[in-house]
Amino acid sequence: MLLDPSLDTRAVAPGKWLGFQPTSQGPAMDWETDLGVVRIVHTTRRGAACAMAEELAEDTGAQGVITVCALFGDIGFSGPALIAADTAQPPLEYETQWGLITRLVGQPLPWWPSALRRSDVISKWSPDAPVTLAEVLPDEKETTLRQAATVRWPDDSAKTALVDLANSLRNRGIGSLDSEIRIFGEHGGHPHGDPLLIAARHRTEGYPLPRTDDRDVLAAGWRTIASSQLFEAYEPMEIGMHYATDLLPFGPHTKVRTHGPAARRWGQQLTACTPTALHAVLANDAQDVTFYTDGTTGIPVVRNGSSRDGTWVFLAPLRLPDQGAPLKSVILEDTVWIQTTDGRIHPGPCTPGEHLWWGPGGGDRPTEAAWVISQLMDDISTQVSLTDHWHHAPTGLRKLLNQTRRYGTELPRAVLEHARTQQADDTL
Repeated sequence: MLLDPSLDTRAVAPGKWLGFQPTSQGPAMDWETDLGVVRIVHTTRRGAACAMAEELAEDTGAQGVITVCALFGDIGFSGPALIAADTAQPPLEYETQWGLITRLVGQPLPWWPSALRRSDVISKWSPDAPVTLAEVLPDEKETTLRQAATVRWPDDSAKTALVDLANSLRNRGIGSLDSEIRIFGEHGGHPHGDPLLIAARHRTEGYPLPRTDDRDVLAAGWRTIASSQLFEAYEPMEIGMHYATDLLPFGPHTKVRTHGPAARRWGQQLTACTPTALHAVLANDAQDVTFYTDGTTGIPVVRNGSSRDGTWVFLAPLRLPDQGAPLKSVILEDTVWIQTTDGRIHPGPCTPGEHLWWGPGGGDRPTEAAWVISQLMDDISTQVSLTDHWHHAPTGLRKLLNQTRRYGTELPRAVLEHARTQQADDTL
């Protein structure tokens, strides 16, 4: 219906607003036009226009709705991008222009940012109504964190960490909403017409929510949560694994096969234990799992499957303990393993958000592993840093690791020392 090219030029009588409609696909507004009633569903849900059109096609009391439009989530040529479906042919969705609908209804169309795209907010709108000031509601993650903060934890730092992350998520949501309003406000209007009519904004009183500056307290809180065996610690820990990685006492999520020689040796150093919240998150609802702790580094470990053909899942350590045994060799087997002169073996320490790898990387280089190995050669117990690793990684070590290696390759310290003293062409 809206694909008729003559609609852009032919004269049309101004339409009118018919009112708010709560629908199965989300909050909607009905508009009377020369063509019939156009319903705009204020959602970016995939397939919403088609589903609403099918529902109306089967409803004898559909009040003359001929086309359903839904938001695409982007900005089109003349306003927010729209997907449309006609009730005469519901399965056929097509793109249409915000500016065209504006022309058909004869007045600016209201738009709501995603965090305020709710029935209780949208239903308050009418032509000439003032901009609605509405609260941004907490999402499921924030609600989970605030509920967990009411639990009796062994110390107050856990509650502090939970509330701080909840406030951080709320502030982040407010920031995203402000950015969305700014972007759509600047670019979402018709290039030769009216600016976009932003129908609602969030309340600003009390924002941003307060944050805790003491990182030691926050880190202590997350250690308490990670080691807790309380049922209420699981979901907050799962959220913390995504949003508070820099405060956790461990490094990145790592998986290695249990059948590798290095992994088998490491498995003999582990101690079976009762699962903590962090173990439960690492298990990820798997059924055949066993829980361990690495007594040397303190990292939690989960074994999926058997010791012969299973997988070790763990968080890499941030550092190795000083046991008076320097680095003896490096083993390349699913991850970078560090073997010390006392015969023990450890997963290479790594910082959150990074990973240790080797081999030809196309345009990339294994500078993370090269820089970590170099730091451990100087001090086995150093708190490794990967800041600007591409700048600090010794060129020779980078070249040594920038090669295809047989599974389980061991690089003795002498080889590493020699490589570290070498220079290499930056094109390698």
